[in-house]
Amino acid sequence: MPALCRDCLSVFDGAPARCPACGRGRVLAHPELFSLSIAHLDCDSFYASVEKRDAPELGSKPVIVGGGTRGVVSTCCYIARISGVRSAMPMYQALKLCPDAVVIRPRMAHYAGVSAAIGAKMRALTPLVEPLSLDEAFLDLTGTERLHGAPPAVLMARLAREIEAEIGVTASVGLSHNKFLAKIASDLDKPRGFSVIGRGETEEFLRDKPVSLLWGVGAATRAMLGRAGLRTLADIRRAGREAMVARFGQSGARLHALAMGQDARRVSPDEPLKSVSHETTFEADLSDRAALKAQLWHMCDKTAARMKAKGLAGRVVVLKLRRADFSALSRQHRLSEPSQLADTLYREAERLFDALEERGPFRLIGAGYGELTPADGRDPIGDLLDPQAGARAGAERAADAIRAKFGAGAIGLGRGFKREG
Repeated sequence: MPALCRDCLSVFDGAPARCPACGRGRVLAHPELFSLSIAHLDCDSFYASVEKRDAPELGSKPVIVGGGTRGVVSTCCYIARISGVRSAMPMYQALKLCPDAVVIRPRMAHYAGVSAAIGAKMRALTPLVEPLSLDEAFLDLTGTERLHGAPPAVLMARLAREIEAEIGVTASVGLSHNKFLAKIASDLDKPRGFSVIGRGETEEFLRDKPVSLLWGVGAATRAMLGRAGLRTLADIRRAGREAMVARFGQSGARLHALAMGQDARRVSPDEPLKSVSHETTFEADLSDRAALKAQLWHMCDKTAARMKAKGLAGRVVVLKLRRADFSALSRQHRLSEPSQLADTLYREAERLFDALEERGPFRLIGAGYGELTPADGRDPIGDLLDPQAGARAGAERAADAIRAKFGAGAIGLGRGFKREG
């Protein structure tokens, strides 16, 4: 039985309770350990871990990262999870479950910097790294053993150890023969876990798992499958591919393949962004139209900054709102030509907002660009319908230049403040 120690990285045969080299107990043994090469790395409670790293006095305290008393939980540490707190939970509910929690507002730019450092370590192992978010990614380590002098399992154990020692956050690893199973494996033994799902055990492992385990199956799809008598992966396998396709089309074919443990998706480092957006949750529900528009402008400004930094333009403007009962409301508009400007995004989002019959109150507002393409450097020049478009574009570019030289807070626009009266 191939085995390795996740602490000292010694490789040996057998499955002893403790490493024969260092005496520690984090021994990983599996028949296919050194023949699998698709990995999923998932940082443990990433935002909360970064906050605890930066403030060691928080180490033994429950920490929730989220949008204040009226927002939702972005993430929480494992101490808070013991009380039942979960990501996306309304903050008021989380604080009822864990009243002693320390609530910290997200610092996305800071987390992005930590994520970049982790990403650099992953890309040093293989160019085939596919980020899913700031805190997780797929890696294809096929063919890297000759380059690095160690099989993928050892490389991933070493990577997790380096991330913890040098960056200060912990990560869990899943290793398998495809992306679907690698992602499942990374969640089996959190935190600081390392789990393996081999080819030989795939069918047995998946046999009685619920359909919710499948990628893309949320509450609505789960209910639809349930009405068809399909509640476990075994049910889907028994139904057969033809019956799944006949009832659910190509989605049925995909679900059947996953239920069989088959996933042909490659690890793609060039997976394009589909949208860029920003949103904010208010401390108290808002009905004031001027206040809502001021917040809308800030979201448009932040979105445009990211679009410019990435050299992207978008053809679709999206407005997002969340009602007081947490239900979502969204509207979108297709532009005549792609843009990356805050001015364009705000004006179109404002039109969508003004056209709403609902007056609120709302607890969240956001805006973004969709259908992204590389920016071509062209801005609106103005026409009979909007003769000032070119001048506004020039003013925005000038403001960008001032911010680049003197800092993000060096200049702002009046529409970013609530108008009185």
